[in-house]
Amino acid sequence: MNIRKRIWKPAGIVVAAIAIAASVSFIALPDREFQIIKSMDIFFNLFREINLFYVDNTDPEELVNKSIEGMLETLDPYTSFIPESAMEDYKAVTEGQYGGVGITIRDMDDVMTVVDVARHHPADKAGIRIGDMLMRVNGEWLTGKTDDEVFEMLKGAPHTKMQLTYLQASTKKEITKELVREMIPIPNVPYYGMLDNERKVGYIRLSNFSSDAGKEVKNALLDLKKTHGIRALVLDIRNNPGGLLVEAVEVVNLFVKRGQEVVSTRGRIKQWDNIYTTRYEPVDTAIALAVVVNRSSASASEIVAGAIQDLDRGVIIGQRTFGKGLVQTTRPLSYNTQVKITTAKYYIPSGRCIQALDYAHREADGSVGHIPDSLIREYRTLKNNRTVRDGGGVSPDVEALPETMSRIAVTLYVRNLIFNYATIYTLQHDTILPARDFKLSDREYDEFIAYLQDKFFDYQTEMEMTFLKLKQLAEKEQFIGDVTAEMDALQAKLNHDRFRDLEIHREDVKELLCEEIVARYYYNAGKIANTMRNDTQIKTAVSVLAEQDRYNELLNN
Repeated sequence: MNIRKRIWKPAGIVVAAIAIAASVSFIALPDREFQIIKSMDIFFNLFREINLFYVDNTDPEELVNKSIEGMLETLDPYTSFIPESAMEDYKAVTEGQYGGVGITIRDMDDVMTVVDVARHHPADKAGIRIGDMLMRVNGEWLTGKTDDEVFEMLKGAPHTKMQLTYLQASTKKEITKELVREMIPIPNVPYYGMLDNERKVGYIRLSNFSSDAGKEVKNALLDLKKTHGIRALVLDIRNNPGGLLVEAVEVVNLFVKRGQEVVSTRGRIKQWDNIYTTRYEPVDTAIALAVVVNRSSASASEIVAGAIQDLDRGVIIGQRTFGKGLVQTTRPLSYNTQVKITTAKYYIPSGRCIQALDYAHREADGSVGHIPDSLIREYRTLKNNRTVRDGGGVSPDVEALPETMSRIAVTLYVRNLIFNYATIYTLQHDTILPARDFKLSDREYDEFIAYLQDKFFDYQTEMEMTFLKLKQLAEKEQFIGDVTAEMDALQAKLNHDRFRDLEIHREDVKELLCEEIVARYYYNAGKIANTMRNDTQIKTAVSVLAEQDRYNELLNN
């Protein structure tokens, strides 16, 4: 779910807007109540006049949607209207499951292609594989439809039947099968395993905070302790957009004592003021713990990271988090619509709020931008009295930046050349090594280069794009005539050779190829396991946990 989305899909009528006003008027002072009634009366009369007398035909539903969208734009980025058509999607996000057959599709060159299959669910049992191309659903051709439209056709109530026609990637044969939909769980913990058997370092990837997130992390932790006797744990919540606040509390509860405050919420209306404490006996309060975060770790993820940091229970590794410290509450409206409205801010144990001070101005990825030092306040952790700060997001105890992919690797991925070659590779290999151990040999990489010989995948390097801007600036300021020869000579040197770049950035491209190939044999869990080998942030976390003195020093300074 896009946490910045204002309105899920076009829908709604004027009654919805009136209901919003009516739902809040009972708490208003007389003057405020009059202002609401007056404003809604003006709005209703304006709406009526436009629909009656405007020169062209109007769409009432669209007019109301635009008015709702404009109203919400004046508030924070997270308050949004949920029309009836989006309720199932909203429930899928919060409940962590949906009715369907268990495939994810993407439009590739105007063909709806299977890019992920949920293990042990209807599509998987029927033999549908990544790379297969969907043609018809219940006899209806998919040509010209969007990803969302096709996904809606695939979804449905459990136990209902659907007919799926697809072109099998391995045989190029058209196959039609009848599938029975079921509830497809979206796992909060898609993978867990061992990172270092010698040092007994375990790993848990937590991707969401929907229902039962705490239970899934607990089961994974207990299994790692029982099966491998782990002495240290990496909890990975990178790219986790958050979810249910209570599940964040449950996750923290696994590592801290019962009765410990984890987060509190405070809003304008006192009924939203709450203190959330741990309710159960923990699983392990002593195991060395590293929580890995990045710029896309948001909301409930930041509660976990911030509480673990404030309680001096573990070290935080990675990048400063997203900076979302606002609590949303879902309120029912008319005609099976709802509004998700910001009702409070949350505060972690040290007393700080990790909400960005200015949520209207963000980086391109939505995360917190630069915060002036003058606006940042210092707080103290509860056990060791360490200094921590507010201002937006949770800052790591150890900064570790992710490796950036080369432009050629990204280009090959975006152009689906890596995806397509993985399909070919799978047809030629019945089995591969276990997910964690699999890697491409130099000979196999050379075969990939041979595959690319007649494929178009040109791109511009960062240096070429910078040079182009410089050349345009020289032309604009009329200096180009003085430096034409030098410019031409430099451009000739900067022109890249695609196949030379394939050698220079061999390891980048290999990494993406390995991930895509492993997913065909070991599903999403295997893909995650394979990426751990070259993950710089995870390597940093393991090194910190492996050095007991450094780990203790970080928690005490």
